[in-house]
Amino acid sequence: MGQNVLITGTGREMALGFNLVRRYLMAGDRVFAAARKESAALEKLREEYPEALTVIYMDIGNTQSVREGISQVASAADHLDLLINNAVTTAYDCGENVLKADPDAMAPAFNVGAVGPLRVIQACYPLLQKSDAALIVNISSEAGSIGACYRTNMTDYAMTKASVNMMTKTIANAIRDEKNMNIICIHPGWMRTNEGNAEAPLEPFPHAETLRLLFEERRRDKDGDLFITWEGEPYPW
Repeated sequence: MGQNVLITGTGREMALGFNLVRRYLMAGDRVFAAARKESAALEKLREEYPEALTVIYMDIGNTQSVREGISQVASAADHLDLLINNAVTTAYDCGENVLKADPDAMAPAFNVGAVGPLRVIQACYPLLQKSDAALIVNISSEAGSIGACYRTNMTDYAMTKASVNMMTKTIANAIRDEKNMNIICIHPGWMRTNEGNAEAPLEPFPHAETLRLLFEERRRDKDGDLFITWEGEPYPW
C-alpha cells in the first residue's frame, strides 16, 4: 500500500474532501477520512475499500475530540505522509455586509476554520515527523487573499481563510529546518459542490485528481511559493 493520508471535512459526497478521499484510495493509498458527523457516503465507501479506508468522526472545533480522533490514526499507522486540512464552516449568512455582520455569530467559524486546522496539525505532528517526506496542505481560498480582496461580504469565511494563510506561513517558519516536512496552502478553485455553486467551472471528482497530482509535485519543494492556485501558480497573500 502507498502513503498514509489524513483528510478532514470529508462527509459530503459532492464536496472536495470526499472526492479527494476517492482519488487517494484509487491511487492505492491508505486513507483516514475525518468528518464531524456520521456520513452515509463515507460508510458506503468504506465497504468498497475495507482495508484502505478508516473513517474517523471528530469535531475539529474541539481539542479533545481532535486528540481522540488522531489517537485512532496513531493506533492504526506509525506515521503520516500527507495531511489535508479541508474542513470549514460558516457561522451564518455570509452575504451580510461586513459593516452589518454580527461579530458574535462569526466566532464559531473561526474556531473551526482557523483554529481547527492548527489543532489537527499539532495532534498529527509526531506522526508527520516519522514520514520520510511529509506534506501538510491547508485548503485556503482566493477569499483569504488580502492583496486580491474585492468583497464587502463573506466576512467570516474570508477572515478565516486569511488566518489559515498566516498559520501556514508561521508553521513553514517553524519547520524550515525539518528536511522531511513541508507545508503549503492552496486556492483550490471554484467547484460545483452544492446547488449554490451550480455555475462553477470545476467538477469536484476530476478536479480532485488535479489537486492530488499537484500536491505530489510540491511534496519536497520547500523553496516554492506557499500560497498557490490549483494550477500551481503563486497567489497574492
